[in-house]
Amino acid sequence: MGKIIAFANQKGGVGKTTTCINVAAYIAAMGKKVLIIDMDPQGNATSGVGIEKNNDLKTLYNVIDKEVIIDEVILPTQLYGLDIVPSTVDLAGAEIDLVQMNAREHVVKKSLDRIKDKYDFILIDCPPSLGLLTVNALTASDSVIIPIQCEFFALEGLTQLMNTIRLIIHHLNPELKIEGVVLTMKDNRSNLVAQVSEEVKKFFNTKVYDTYIPRNIRLAEAPSHGLPIILYDTSSKGANAYQSLAEEILDRNKISYNKITKNTKLKLRSE
Repeated sequence: MGKIIAFANQKGGVGKTTTCINVAAYIAAMGKKVLIIDMDPQGNATSGVGIEKNNDLKTLYNVIDKEVIIDEVILPTQLYGLDIVPSTVDLAGAEIDLVQMNAREHVVKKSLDRIKDKYDFILIDCPPSLGLLTVNALTASDSVIIPIQCEFFALEGLTQLMNTIRLIIHHLNPELKIEGVVLTMKDNRSNLVAQVSEEVKKFFNTKVYDTYIPRNIRLAEAPSHGLPIILYDTSSKGANAYQSLAEEILDRNKISYNKITKNTKLKLRSE
């Protein structure tokens, strides 16, 4: 049975989608079956793995609206073992539709229950808000990874996110855990970054991953090419960081995997 992990932070621009895409890609490259659920109406995870958004594309919105079942909208990516449930701006309308539905917080969970046995991991990219889409994601998940940008306002709003998680645990999903916290966009030349890192570690203790994600040009460029960093520049600092993070996530879950080395030939679907 697949483990479902939500990537959540209502603060935008913290590297949430980048982290979700690249962790998913590396875990897939390590021999696991991985599904990304793009729950952000911006659809950045969808375009970030090379899926072209057009009027014919069936998305998560069509699943929530009960036009199709989730199996019908799963698309393969270029990387073997990595699939995605895409999203477009239409998903913004789902917030309104969900309000009127029975058991509205469990709609996505019911869909994921259909398919979670087919994957080792299902990773959900949440929108940068704490609305019904994020509530659905957290209700459906086993755990949550919180990306936090290393900047002055990083901890602002974190209390609100933690309160939301506590409410979800109390009322909707008592099994939900904090999987981990990852520091993103870290620039070690800044004294402020060190202070923020220490504050985050005080708040979350051992939940903070040893791996941090540095600021990296190649990492920023990859989404515009529709590629995770592992397919764009596997030798970059960003790629090394996400490989290390994926390994740390699997190690903490005591899951064995195929180690990626410089000689590893990635398995692509086009081959």
